[in-house]
Amino acid sequence: MTLILKVDPVNPEITKIRTAAEILRKGGLVAFPTETVYGLGADALNPNAVRKIFEAKNRPLDNPIIVHICDKSQLFELVEEVPEWVIKAVEILWPGPVTFVLKKRKIVPNEVTAGLSTVAIRMPAHPVALALIREAGRPIAAPSANLSGKPSPTTGEHVIRDMYGRVDVIIDAGETFFGVESTVIDATEDPPIVLRPGPMTVEELEQIVGKRFRIHPVALGRSKISIPKAPGMKYRHYAPEARLILIEGDHEKVMKTILEIYYRYKSLGKKVALLITRETRNKLGISRDVIEIGSRENLYTVAKNLFKSLRMLDEKSYDIGICEGFELRGVGLAIMNRLRKAASEIINS
Repeated sequence: MTLILKVDPVNPEITKIRTAAEILRKGGLVAFPTETVYGLGADALNPNAVRKIFEAKNRPLDNPIIVHICDKSQLFELVEEVPEWVIKAVEILWPGPVTFVLKKRKIVPNEVTAGLSTVAIRMPAHPVALALIREAGRPIAAPSANLSGKPSPTTGEHVIRDMYGRVDVIIDAGETFFGVESTVIDATEDPPIVLRPGPMTVEELEQIVGKRFRIHPVALGRSKISIPKAPGMKYRHYAPEARLILIEGDHEKVMKTILEIYYRYKSLGKKVALLITRETRNKLGISRDVIEIGSRENLYTVAKNLFKSLRMLDEKSYDIGICEGFELRGVGLAIMNRLRKAASEIINS
């Protein structure tokens, strides 16, 4: 049986957190909220516990896992060297949705890093996550708390649906803040490389850190890599059971293409949903078969609703979902990274 602990997201009940932390220390699995998505955590320094993560998620063993810490001093316990710019950056960016890939120390098991010489580390900005790591007294290795390849979970209900019976504890603190996973930066390269875009945008990072960043081709969501340094670089991710069609290009042309494809599949007797923004819905003048994913004027609303919207395709038994695309800048880059990886078909209008 899986123990479900409902907690306050801002002031989590410490007795419940300690219950989960004790299970972590004993080698168990605990799903918990971060500010991005829910994570499936194990003691990062316990190889046997980390292996349980892969079993619970059906996760490929060559897909590395991010390590979560609750104090900046823990960074130096886990990695060999930290560039000066990273030291300055974490003072500003942590806790927060930014992960740094650095050379690991031997204390970090190969199970966490998929045998690589580097480890990905971040300090989450969620009271529940920080309390859990602190009470556990050790770093927590945690990928997203969903079955491998499926949309990441952004509510406790999503985790219960995917992980009940597979893990020891699920800490349910409601909805996460950002809705997409952290920005991952390869800090072993100069200039540093964005391996996975996230809530902290490339433009913001460059302004804060004072360095230019390269964007890895995989971060654009159009290619894969044989030896991934970070999650999401090799395998298909975020995909619903329904067929997802992503329409990219000029917005006016995108809207026209959306309607053409929608009516084509409707005429074939398919159950079709439109994953579109409020603005697009209003311009199209359509009210049925719509899953509104947010506003084009504030793409953070799209990011927050993205995985929930993809899950709704399957919850409502749609055959096909048709989604509009976004510009590859700001948080739009993170959104498109996920949509391109989730899509069965991409159409350029």
